[in-house]
Amino acid sequence: MPPERADIHEPTGPAGGHPATRDTTPALGTRGEPGRWQRAVDGARVALHKRNFEDGRWSFLYSYRSDYAADEADPEQVAAAAERARSGPPPEEMQGPLMNPAVWTWEVPAYFWFGGIAAGSSFVALACDLSGDHRSARIARKVSLAALMPSPPLLVMDLGRPERFVNMLRIFKPRSPMSMGAWCLSVFGGLASAAVGADLIGRKREARALGGANAIVGGYLGSYTGVLLASTAVPLWARSKMFLGPIFVTTAVATGAAATRLVLVAVGLPEGHRTRNALGRVETAAMSIELGMSTWNEHRLGDTGDALERGRAGKLFRIAKWSVRAGLALRAARPRLGANAHNVASVLYLAAGLAFRYAWVAAGHNSATDDRAVARMGREEGGEA
Repeated sequence: MPPERADIHEPTGPAGGHPATRDTTPALGTRGEPGRWQRAVDGARVALHKRNFEDGRWSFLYSYRSDYAADEADPEQVAAAAERARSGPPPEEMQGPLMNPAVWTWEVPAYFWFGGIAAGSSFVALACDLSGDHRSARIARKVSLAALMPSPPLLVMDLGRPERFVNMLRIFKPRSPMSMGAWCLSVFGGLASAAVGADLIGRKREARALGGANAIVGGYLGSYTGVLLASTAVPLWARSKMFLGPIFVTTAVATGAAATRLVLVAVGLPEGHRTRNALGRVETAAMSIELGMSTWNEHRLGDTGDALERGRAGKLFRIAKWSVRAGLALRAARPRLGANAHNVASVLYLAAGLAFRYAWVAAGHNSATDDRAVARMGREEGGEA
């Protein structure tokens, strides 16, 4: 203890324990007065401090009109920096999530499925009219309209409020699959209703003309859902952009032919009828093509295709593929098992089409939550596998 402070000591508690009080006498100056401070060098600046509030350039409080706002960046420098960020492999440690998955619920894949059946049935109606089987064409047009009826309610349920669907029709964007899909659904529904109405009042020529126009619109209705998925940034969907449209339209053809064939059987179309046989060949060929394209696409996707095999999506894909295989086997065994085997095959094709729709949506969720796949896609030009 310094000599000048020798008279000051800290009292202790009982038995020499901790101090009862603490001495707060300052070493210099008077207790409670402001501390004395002066610059070591006159005019010296405070370290790390910037004048004129330059520290606040980042703040949203300073608008572009303010003197504190940063100068506009050079576009070439920004592009070069973005190119450097995308080049090379993704970092080892990922800090996600890099992408939020789509919040679609069960209504969306169900809408895809019903819309596909409606589009496929419109193709069947046109083919029946061209072949001269006008009775089957009339039934196919009714199947198409019946399959379309659940689609608007399912879409409205997913959007949450009916006026949101109406708002989608306030704009027309040819480059937007969602905008074109809403318009296509409305036009298809109007043509399908008009064609069925013309059938009911006996206006045969008008019904066939409307049915033919509806089949043209149905080409977009059956494929735009796959194009819609492929236009997103989800790695699995974006890398499958060359396949999703054809896969969805072939599934639409298969399910439309299967649904129409089952209805024709139910209304008494005899076994061996040329339309019934033709629809059996169409549904089998379309499902075989769909299975082949799906398998080819999975092989070319590489690691991105893992999203097709994980969790709920993997189970649904396996169900869909085995349903198609079982349907093909029953179709081949039809001469021995009878006509009912072919009817079961048509039901399996319909089930496979539904499972495929749900599987693709679930796999997109898997892919969007795979941070490494998202980062890898951002570093590869065009996002192609």
